[in-house]
Amino acid sequence: MNAWLHEIGVKVEARWRGWAEPMGFGGAMLITLASMAGHRPLPSMAQWSRLAAQASVQALPIVWVVNALVGAIMAFVGAVQLQKFGAGLYVADLVGISVCREMAALITAVVMSGRTAAAFAAELATMRAQEEIDALHVLGLEPMRELVVPRVLVLLGMMPLLFFHACAAALLGGLLVASLMLDLNATIYLQRLMVATSPVHLWLGLGKATVFGAWIALAGCYAGLHAARSAAGVGEAATRAVVRGIVGVIALDAVFAVIANAMGW
Repeated sequence: MNAWLHEIGVKVEARWRGWAEPMGFGGAMLITLASMAGHRPLPSMAQWSRLAAQASVQALPIVWVVNALVGAIMAFVGAVQLQKFGAGLYVADLVGISVCREMAALITAVVMSGRTAAAFAAELATMRAQEEIDALHVLGLEPMRELVVPRVLVLLGMMPLLFFHACAAALLGGLLVASLMLDLNATIYLQRLMVATSPVHLWLGLGKATVFGAWIALAGCYAGLHAARSAAGVGEAATRAVVRGIVGVIALDAVFAVIANAMGW
């Protein structure tokens, strides 16, 4: 019995460490970022450009497709139910508020967790396996400064842009379904969107997207820098990055929902 309880305790502690240590990793990143302010040169522009393209232009097609489909599905399900009450016109309200406030940021974050967090983890894990991280230490360079900070800052900057693209894609998908199912004029649809959607909804979604971006980058970088030095370790790091990224995003979204409700937003 005692051995069984001990085994459970060990597993629970390991799970807790697996989630608590990335938070400390985020704190170390903030300290490094503060030390870089003003007097230390940033990593090369070539690295910034590559990371920015990886997290923005290359991600746009899948972000557009997934969010357009989500918007279309929401409009379809909403139209089916609202038509029963003769309120099909309000499908624009449903799609607009849900997308701007919740779904655009959440779906985009899930997509980026599966795409960018995994890419960050695999790249850094490969560098670790090939002892490139050790080479940085030998050269007197900090991996946190050279590898982690650029990735976090890039996603902090790119996620808000992807959020606006996601909103546009989802609202367009909703418009297509509303036009086909309800014969709803595009002008009326847009008018209902303007009435139902307030700047608060957009600001809330934008704030979520920014925080989600930071978490996704940290999850990917942490998994990569703590991977086993083997080919199998690269795959395991990518898996951990995706799992932690998605679960963390959903948990943060729940926190945002509680705070927004308490603040009356």
